[in-house]
Amino acid sequence: MSSQQPPEEPAYEDRVYRSPMAVVTGVLLLALIAWLCGDTLVRGPGNTPWFAAAIGLLAVPLTVAFTVRPAVFANDDRMRVRNPFRVVELPWGAVDAVRAGYSAEVLADGSKYQLWAVPVSLRARKKANRQQGRQSLPGRGGFAGRGAAGSAGASAAAAAADPQLAPADQVVDELRQLAERGASRPGAQGSVRVRWAYEIIAPAILGAVSLIVLIAVR
Repeated sequence: MSSQQPPEEPAYEDRVYRSPMAVVTGVLLLALIAWLCGDTLVRGPGNTPWFAAAIGLLAVPLTVAFTVRPAVFANDDRMRVRNPFRVVELPWGAVDAVRAGYSAEVLADGSKYQLWAVPVSLRARKKANRQQGRQSLPGRGGFAGRGAAGSAGASAAAAAADPQLAPADQVVDELRQLAERGASRPGAQGSVRVRWAYEIIAPAILGAVSLIVLIAVR
């Protein structure tokens, strides 16, 4: 008599959310830092190259932390939030709410964690609200007249079913749906885990200390 094991639940790749504008800005800033500090290291007189090295050691990890690094990874079981100086892993069973006010944030185990990778733009939200308001007006997709074609009625129904949202609100809505669907999954149970990003913190502190020492002995 053979024992039949239950089929494993399918595993899906993580959805990744990050700010493209922040990444582009970070890459440009890193290129500028590399150019300025590299040129000073090669051509700077006296102690200037040491100052350039200390400034670069401080500026590069901070630039990476606030631009390139922030990201949110989400799958059917959990969400992993990579903020500038720490990584927060949140199983959906521990998540109480995902919301977006003036910033995007998740509530879990009595604590609040901001989603740096999902910046909230009040301007984009107002624009989306205006678009929704225009769609609800008569003659603009809000109501279809008796003599209107079927395609017009279908487009109005589609617009009502899929309202325009600001980018940050769209991401929060997707995360909220994942949280609701995954809260009862066996693999989505557990407590929140927080890990500090020492790979960012350590070089930044070293650069700051080096810069202070160089200024003190100058």
